[in-house]
Amino acid sequence: MSDVMNRRDFIRTVAGGATAAALARAAEAQETPARGPNVIYLFSDEHRYQSMSFAGMPELKTPHMKQMAEQGIVFRNCVSNYPVCSPHRAILMTGRWPYQQKMKNDAPGMIDNSLPLSPDQMTLGKAFKNAGYATGYVGKWHLGGVRAEPFGFDHSLIWTKTNSHWNSVYHPKDAKPVKSKAYNATVMTDQALAFIEGHKAEPFFLMVSWNPPHSNFIDAPDDKKALYPQDSLPYRPNVGGGKWKGKMTEERKQRRAKRQWATYQGYHAHVTAIDQELGRVLAKLDTLGLADNTIVVYASDHGSMLGSHGVGGKRQPYEESIKTPFIVRWPKGVPAGRTCDALFGAIDIMPSVCALAGLPAPESCSGQDFSSTMRGQQGPEPESQFIMHICKKHASGGEKHPAPLFRGVTTGRYTYALYPDRPWCLFDNEADPYQQHNLIADPAHAPLRDRLRATLAAWLKKAEDPFRMPV
Repeated sequence: MSDVMNRRDFIRTVAGGATAAALARAAEAQETPARGPNVIYLFSDEHRYQSMSFAGMPELKTPHMKQMAEQGIVFRNCVSNYPVCSPHRAILMTGRWPYQQKMKNDAPGMIDNSLPLSPDQMTLGKAFKNAGYATGYVGKWHLGGVRAEPFGFDHSLIWTKTNSHWNSVYHPKDAKPVKSKAYNATVMTDQALAFIEGHKAEPFFLMVSWNPPHSNFIDAPDDKKALYPQDSLPYRPNVGGGKWKGKMTEERKQRRAKRQWATYQGYHAHVTAIDQELGRVLAKLDTLGLADNTIVVYASDHGSMLGSHGVGGKRQPYEESIKTPFIVRWPKGVPAGRTCDALFGAIDIMPSVCALAGLPAPESCSGQDFSSTMRGQQGPEPESQFIMHICKKHASGGEKHPAPLFRGVTTGRYTYALYPDRPWCLFDNEADPYQQHNLIADPAHAPLRDRLRATLAAWLKKAEDPFRMPV
């Protein structure tokens, strides 16, 4: 069966079933309560904050992200507390720190990729479902299994094998997995639009987890790669410094530069492709007349190094790894054209999104409620955010993965991190925005190190993290 037919069948099935569900709910209702806002939480994988046209890279084409930023609020210091896919998703879904979460296999929390999160706890899906919302989840899950219904979602279409963006699989309920040869983010959006269409008559909460720009970087759509010919996008000043085995001849330098550009070009072509999918969702809301009363969030789970400090991937305390987009648009409730510099962490997303929609923030949440900030009022101004990389057994290469384990804090101005056995880094992000001068051994900064160490100790206690700081 072709992808086109699969997508058409899915849209008919979901829309029909959703309509039946909506009619059933209406028939059962004794009264018609005031309708709360719809909520659509859109998030991509590995999109760093610095790679948007309005965030330091004007050469990049992200018009719909820019449109959202102009029509809502941008958090310029959104921190991925644990910049790895599954740990971030578990924090997002439960509003709790890794060691506070429940696991299916009694493991000590969601501390690495590919671990099974237990549905036996409050989740974002349950919070909205309990409030009477129709709930849906489409895209990458990465929390164990291929069903999101146990976590409070009425409908889920979970995708696997998503890193091959043109050869992925999605899992309908009570049906065989479907292999897709189309660009997976586009089909995910098709499925999301079907859900929106099917639930336009009732309040809905929808999460859409696109896989790009996560690697494979070089399989971005050709038309998007064509937008960025060689050297048309600037590298960050801290790119380079990686180790090279053997003599670096001119030929090897050229080959290395070509591979680096293919990665860089592909990554940003994926970002532009995701921007296009975002635009399709916004256009659908306009068409259905739902835009004014729909909260739309665009976010990501973590960033990507892309050669900064000589490394790739994430799992690092650097700005390229921990800073992510977080844009909120709601014409009816979020004043347009604003930015927020407060330290907003992944741990704060669940209580903030719930409260913005008018739901009580679950008591189980460990983060703060920033909904007042989103509404244009005074909100929290945390002095720091906790950052970490706890385990890498499930990383590519396992324990041989090059990213080091660490615990640390960011205060916005300063980033401070410790290895398990010794101090690692201290950066003054105001004086040194590309974090090229490590101050960890500078005697003049000893009082600052002591203060940040005490701050980190407080976070470890709050998060119930057993990490023991080295002397």
